[in-house]
Amino acid sequence: MAKKQKKATPKRTPTKHQLSKWQRQTKIRRVVIIAAIVFLAGILSWVGYESYKDYKNDPIREVVIEVNGVHFNMEYYVKMLDAYTAGMNTTDIYSYGNYIAGTVADEIINAELSEQGAKNLGIEVTTEEIDARLEEHGLPNLPNDSVYRDLTSSDLLQEKLEEYFSSGLNNTMEQAHVQVMLMESEEVADEVITEIEAGGNFTALAEEFSCSSSIEGDLGWLPEELMPNTLIANAAFNLTPGEISQPTYDEAANKNVGYWLIEVTSSQNETINAQVMLLTSEAEAERVKAELAASGNFSTLAGNYSQHVSKTNGGKLDGLKRGDMGSTAFDQVAFNTTLNQISEPVKDESVQTTGGYWLVKVEDRGERELDEETKEELTNEYLNDWFEELQEDSAIENHLDTDKISWALDRILQGR
Repeated sequence: MAKKQKKATPKRTPTKHQLSKWQRQTKIRRVVIIAAIVFLAGILSWVGYESYKDYKNDPIREVVIEVNGVHFNMEYYVKMLDAYTAGMNTTDIYSYGNYIAGTVADEIINAELSEQGAKNLGIEVTTEEIDARLEEHGLPNLPNDSVYRDLTSSDLLQEKLEEYFSSGLNNTMEQAHVQVMLMESEEVADEVITEIEAGGNFTALAEEFSCSSSIEGDLGWLPEELMPNTLIANAAFNLTPGEISQPTYDEAANKNVGYWLIEVTSSQNETINAQVMLLTSEAEAERVKAELAASGNFSTLAGNYSQHVSKTNGGKLDGLKRGDMGSTAFDQVAFNTTLNQISEPVKDESVQTTGGYWLVKVEDRGERELDEETKEELTNEYLNDWFEELQEDSAIENHLDTDKISWALDRILQGR
C-alpha cells in the first residue's frame, strides 16, 4: 500500500500539553465525549447549512480527509470540530483553534484507522453497545447524530483494543532492575566510574552528577519493551547483575545543563552586542575555547557546535538586555565581562542541550510476575506498535489548509 501522506497540513503551535501518543489522545476523547454531550444544547441551535453555499461551490460537501479510500467531508469535520470545542468561549477558540483543528483531523484519521484495523482482528462495536453507553451517560434520547455516535463508538473500540492486547500478555516476563545516570561528557563519566570503583554509592553519585531531563535514578523492575531507550535496554539485559556499563554515548539524550562561551563586542546603557555559543559539556566548551585561542573563527565554530538558535547567525546577538536570555547564569557573566574577551565556560542549568553518556547499573534480573501498572504500560506499548504499523501501511490524505480551517472555525462561531 501507499505510504501515509499529509498534504497542506497547517502549521500548529506546540504546547506543553501536546500529546504525541495515540492512547493519550483517546483519553482526551473520553472527556470530550461527556463534555460534548453536556453542551448538546449548543449543538441543537446549529444553523442550517444553506447559508454556506456562497463559499466556492458549496465547500460543506468537499472531501477534506481520506483514509484508505474512506472519505470525510467538510460537514462531518465541522460537526466534529464543534463537538470538540463545545463549551469553549470565542476567545479560546480564536487562540487555540488551529491547534484543536489539527487535533480533530488527527482524531478522525486515527478513529477510522483503528476501526479498519480492528476489523482485521475480529473486533467491532455494535449499535447496541453504543446505545448502552449513551444510556450509561444518562442520555438515552440523544439524537441520532453520527458525530456523537462515532465518538462513543471510538471510545468503546479503544477499550476493546486495550482488552485484546492485554489478554495476550503472559503473567510473568523476564525483567531487569536497573539504576541509570546521564553524564554530560565521557570525562565526567570516567570520573564517576573511578569513584564507584573506589567504593562510591551509585545512587548518591547519580543524585550529584546525573543531568537527564527525564530519565534518572532507580527505574525499578522493567521488561525490555519498557526500558526508556535501546541503549539502556541493551545494558540491562546483557550485563551481569551487579555490573556497571561503560559510558555509552546517546546523541539524542536531553540534559538540563549547558555551557556558554560569551564574547561581548559592545556595551552601552545596559545593552550589549555579543557572540555566544551554547555547548553540551564543560569539556566541549574547553576544547572549543582552545580552538578560539588558536585563531579559530567564532562564527564558524558557533555554527558547528552551538546548540543555541543563534548558531544560524554565527552566534551573534545584538541589543541584549538583562533577562532577555532567561538565564541568570548568562546575565551574570555577559553584563560583567571585559569587551572582546571570551569568557570561561559558564555553566547554565536553566537550558537544555542534547548528547550525553549513560551509565547503567544492573541490580538484578530474572523472570518476574507482571504487576498491574506494568501490564497497562505493556498493553499501551503493543497497541501503539500495532497502530503505527497501520499508519505506515495506509494511504492518508489530509486536504485541510489554513484557509479551510479558518472557514470551519468561522462556521462554528456563527452557529453559537
